[in-house]
Amino acid sequence: MANYFSIFLVIITVASGLIWLADSLLWAPKRKEKLSLAEQSAGGQLDEATINKVAPVPYLVDTAQQIFPVIAFVLVLRSFLYEPFQIPSGSMMPTLLVGDFILVNKYSYGLKDPVVRSKFIEMGSPERGDIAVFKYPEDPNVDFIKRVVGLPGDTVVYRNKQVYIRPACEQAERASCPELEPVELSFEKRGEFYQSMIPLERFTEQLGEQRHDVLRNPAVLPQVQDYYSQPGTQADEFLVPAGHYFVLGDNRDNSRDSRYWGFVPDENLVGKAVAIWISFEFDRPPSSWVPGWIPTGIRFDRIGGID
Repeated sequence: MANYFSIFLVIITVASGLIWLADSLLWAPKRKEKLSLAEQSAGGQLDEATINKVAPVPYLVDTAQQIFPVIAFVLVLRSFLYEPFQIPSGSMMPTLLVGDFILVNKYSYGLKDPVVRSKFIEMGSPERGDIAVFKYPEDPNVDFIKRVVGLPGDTVVYRNKQVYIRPACEQAERASCPELEPVELSFEKRGEFYQSMIPLERFTEQLGEQRHDVLRNPAVLPQVQDYYSQPGTQADEFLVPAGHYFVLGDNRDNSRDSRYWGFVPDENLVGKAVAIWISFEFDRPPSSWVPGWIPTGIRFDRIGGID
């Protein structure tokens, strides 16, 4: 859907720009000539009503002139700088909540054209711990948001709800490669969030330079049988291919991520989530007659940068 909107913006921008250009080259000079003759006949300046009667600007041209600068600005802003996204699910709790509206930096991972999404300028690549928005590999029309855990060449193991990482290492140097190390994890509290009436456990995880919180459901066992099957690795082990990334949701037992469908190709990356610009609360009893999409309040304390 987001890509369709980008294509729509491009079409409207190009169409309105061409109409404005055609008017400037073909029709505007003729209108100017008519006005000049009318002013000579009147012996002075014409008022607005007379100008609109003698040389009216066609409705289509007038509309194009008004919308082109606005649409072009939105296209550039949304395609190359920042794009707003809404968090639709709880897979990134506690970092991001349902009702959070975030800003995504579009140039963090390189500039791409808004139609075919081909990268034309390299600006950088994801770092371990980034919160990235990307096109879902199984349906590129859907935008997903997860945390980058594994970089190209890394070995990632998710075993007993613990993440282990061996950084990328050349095959020829396997003997000197670092060992598989557990990601530092410390228990914080229990019961702040619930899932199916079960209190979730909150942990702080140190992922590279990024320190963030994750949730675990003690009643849910790892669904290893449903994990993405990669030839040459164990069921809970993943070797990240070149040009790909391994991502996880912070709500580890309520997230469909790389464990289940594999890796995110570089070309699917949209950008890096950098801030929450507004956060709405939707806490309303089921018996309420008010539609569920109408917010009950604003969580001002959540507005700001994302950890």
